[in-house]
Amino acid sequence: MSTVTIRPLLPSYRRANLNFRDRTNILLKPNYINYSIKSAPNARRFCSFKKLQKITVSSSTSTSTSPATSTDTTPVRPGDVFFKETFPLKRTHAVEGKMFVRLQKGKDEKNWQLSVGCNIPGKWILHWGVSFVGDNGSEWDQPPKKMRPPGSVSIKDYAIETPLKKLAEGDVFDQVNIDFDTRSDIAAINFVLKDEETGAWYQHRGRDFKVPLVDYLQHDGNVIGTKSTFGLWPGALGQLSKMILKADTSQSGIQDSSSESCELKQENKHLEGFYEELPIVKEIIIENTVSVSVRKCPETAKTLLNLETDLTGDVVVHWGVCRDDSKNWEIPAEPYPPETIVFKNKALRTLLQPKEGGKGCSRLFTVDEEFAGFLFVLKLNENTWLKCMENDFYIPLTSSSCLPAESVQEMLIPGKAEEATQEVSQTAYTAGIIKEIRNLVSDFSSDISRKTKSKEAQKSILLEIEKLAAEAYSIFRTTAPTFFEEAAVELEESKPPAKISPGTGTGFEILCQGFNWESHKSGRWYMELKEKATELSSLGFSVIWLPPPTESVSPEGYMPRDLYNLSSRYGNIDELKDVVNKFHDVGMKILGDVVLNHRCAHYQNQNGVWNIFGGRLNWDDRAVVADDPHFQGRGNKSSGDNFHAAPNIDHSQDFVRKDIKEWLCWLRNEIGYDGWRLDFVRGFWGGYVKDYLEATEPYFAVGEYWDSLSYTYGEMDHNQDAHRQRIIDWINAASGTAGAFDVTTKGILHSVSISVLHV
Repeated sequence: MSTVTIRPLLPSYRRANLNFRDRTNILLKPNYINYSIKSAPNARRFCSFKKLQKITVSSSTSTSTSPATSTDTTPVRPGDVFFKETFPLKRTHAVEGKMFVRLQKGKDEKNWQLSVGCNIPGKWILHWGVSFVGDNGSEWDQPPKKMRPPGSVSIKDYAIETPLKKLAEGDVFDQVNIDFDTRSDIAAINFVLKDEETGAWYQHRGRDFKVPLVDYLQHDGNVIGTKSTFGLWPGALGQLSKMILKADTSQSGIQDSSSESCELKQENKHLEGFYEELPIVKEIIIENTVSVSVRKCPETAKTLLNLETDLTGDVVVHWGVCRDDSKNWEIPAEPYPPETIVFKNKALRTLLQPKEGGKGCSRLFTVDEEFAGFLFVLKLNENTWLKCMENDFYIPLTSSSCLPAESVQEMLIPGKAEEATQEVSQTAYTAGIIKEIRNLVSDFSSDISRKTKSKEAQKSILLEIEKLAAEAYSIFRTTAPTFFEEAAVELEESKPPAKISPGTGTGFEILCQGFNWESHKSGRWYMELKEKATELSSLGFSVIWLPPPTESVSPEGYMPRDLYNLSSRYGNIDELKDVVNKFHDVGMKILGDVVLNHRCAHYQNQNGVWNIFGGRLNWDDRAVVADDPHFQGRGNKSSGDNFHAAPNIDHSQDFVRKDIKEWLCWLRNEIGYDGWRLDFVRGFWGGYVKDYLEATEPYFAVGEYWDSLSYTYGEMDHNQDAHRQRIIDWINAASGTAGAFDVTTKGILHSVSISVLHV
């Protein structure tokens, strides 16, 4: 079986300690630092450091090394060291491992078990869900509770996360077992593997793993799913064929399935067990340090630079010197430290000497006083060079370059030193109080999350927080500048007049939904609705809500693709303009239904994932949020809940917001919309809505913050305040620029009506 590198979806850089030889951090596919270069580093790129204060030491900071010259053994006296700094070093290392997938029979033919495991150290999580018979598209559902292994956690309403762990002492693999009944209506188990320490996800070529359990059959007998005689999975996974299949996210499939209604049934099949291992490669970050100290030798007036690092093995310093701030590399005159060679008459290479005990290596360098700086990079092998933020290390060799003249003058002015010391002391004290408050808040939050919590402990912590907050506020009041009364008046007078928020209307609007879920089927809904304009106006409606106008993968319009293409199942752009003009003629306002949370892609990326867009807004995967494993976005994490049927748009990107505002303004001017009905607003932060509404200044806007009510044992709770508060919180996040549908009351009335019907 071929070896496959399974790349993660979401590069993440959180730290975690593992048991490797060096201090390490797991990182999947890092892309922010590249230490591999093809030739020796001679380019004029340097790492600039802030100017340093003088450092006084009371003991020697250099290590015992082979002397480069007779001055190498010069003792360090107080005041000799004028520069000392420790720099972090980071490099990547590939760790190879395996994951396995196994399907086997349980106690009998009716009970089976799916197992997934991994042998690379880490906190692994199986992010999984199921597909039921009759499901369309690639959406996941949560499995029945009896199917969930111990320790599983629900992720919203579509998935489960179960930690992998060693089932017995001495096990090589961390694994999780999922038991299921073949008589259930579960058609497939879908999963991706997640590294909890980094937040990264493992898929195969950007697609979810899918294990089909049954066939799908239509009434006419035509198979529309995967048969039990599974074919080979093409590509490097070759033999992983019988049960693991990629999810079919074909957009044409979505469109066909959404436009047709098919009744499906389940046909029992004899499952075949299998066991397959997939080689995976995971990259880790290894952290080390390099420390440099510089001092003057009083006997020779030469500069002594001591370099030491906790790197082990053959570490070579590729180095040179420079005469001024231009930092042009030069080779100094001999003598050089032992084991030094000249590289192409451009630089020197010196092998560092191992320390006693093998914990790192070091070397002492002697440089003439005519040179102003020491330049270097570290070479581990021909392909691995360690630099400072992708630049050469630059170390100043004169004390004047480490301490600016202004700092020296300030130290000589009476009172300046005392003021500076007092300011640092006050800052440190304030920072200490803030840290204590944060620690107490963290403790309080942790305490709340425990099942057994003490009210007395919570009360005590809250009192401490109040005391510290009062003390911090007192410090702020004593240090904050005092403004004159006249200045305050001027500031108050200079404030611009308050602007009424757009999108709130008059409060007396009566809104009519001008379509239903079946309206698209006629293909000419705009024209049919135009004929009803006069009648709707006479009934007292003042605003009409039109369906989504854009080209869409789903016929209802809620899976938009090309935003500037206004030919939909409801009609074309000219018919849309006609119906808008007609309703304006009868005195009604028009709301456009805009889907801003997600957008269907036109093209696949190199991994076969649909996240590249076409049309006038030809965005790439930077426009897609990074925390949805289905679509491999390179944007930031979502600011709301993800909608997993299509790529979720990252509204934190400047270019995305700019394009959306231009599109909305175009709809206002070209079509004549007076306002917006905003779809699935719980998917992104309300602050972005505020930005869009202020740019388009609609007459009226309303958001759809659709959320599930609270239930206990299948019965709706009487208290739904938390549900209503979530809607209010969104309105507040949008700064009151839009209203929202009262989904809470709608849900309560719906539940009551069902109860009445049952009675």
